[in-house]
Amino acid sequence: MASRNPADGNADKRSLPLQFYRAVRDLKPVWMLEDMRTMETFYQEEDASQRIYTPSEALLYAIVHDHQAYAQHLLSRYTDEALAKPGERFCCCPASAPHLAMAVRYDRRYILGLILQESHRKPNAYQGQRCFHVEDGRSPLHLACELLRPEAVVMLLGNGASPHAQDHAGLTPLDVVLEKLRATTAMSREKRQCLYNLLMFMPKVRFKMRGSLDRDPESWSKVLGEDMFKYLAGRSPAPLVLATMQTILKQLSPQTFPDSLYELPIPSSLKPPGLPLSRRGKQHQ
Repeated sequence: MASRNPADGNADKRSLPLQFYRAVRDLKPVWMLEDMRTMETFYQEEDASQRIYTPSEALLYAIVHDHQAYAQHLLSRYTDEALAKPGERFCCCPASAPHLAMAVRYDRRYILGLILQESHRKPNAYQGQRCFHVEDGRSPLHLACELLRPEAVVMLLGNGASPHAQDHAGLTPLDVVLEKLRATTAMSREKRQCLYNLLMFMPKVRFKMRGSLDRDPESWSKVLGEDMFKYLAGRSPAPLVLATMQTILKQLSPQTFPDSLYELPIPSSLKPPGLPLSRRGKQHQ
């Protein structure tokens, strides 16, 4: 009988992370993934506490591959650990964990909602977190605006993200949307929704590019429309509908968002475009 080469065992160990990655990608059952993550499937040592991945690192894989059941398990059972900063092999930034930004980048709306729900149970919630290898200090809300994800914008704002957060250059999420508009000079549906969603959650409009509006009113009027241009330029008050929604949305608790938004006794046409799914699992009609 041929003897086993010790190098083969080392190769097997090196392949375990790849096996775990593929298992998450293939949406294997939660119990199987947890066995693999804690190495109980592969090793017989008494100390089963040694893990291939922490819950935080496993959650990143769940986000990338949209493994909703696994993300829910990790967040409900290991809330603190799942939302902690991952190891250096996943995130070299000194900032806190990048899960929110990752969920925004990959447009994982359901998992984003789970993370935001769990963040309310932690003392220092994630809404202002800055990471995901973003050197300019942009928050997940900046990223949602950069990628034109209006649903993520609503979810982040409704759960307490600040619309006035600034990156290292002093740009707010509103500046990011305006930059997108200036770059293409076309008001697409996604840009309109992101812009409107932001304004509904920011009764006081503050942004760095206001000087640009003053210097080139003709161009900005064409891009934004006359009424929106005048409002952002500080030349007229907010339209009545917008002002009303700004007042209403200030009264909603982040802990019950977005259900509290659905339950408002107002026409759906007045609510923010690109509404997320409710916590009850389906969108209200």
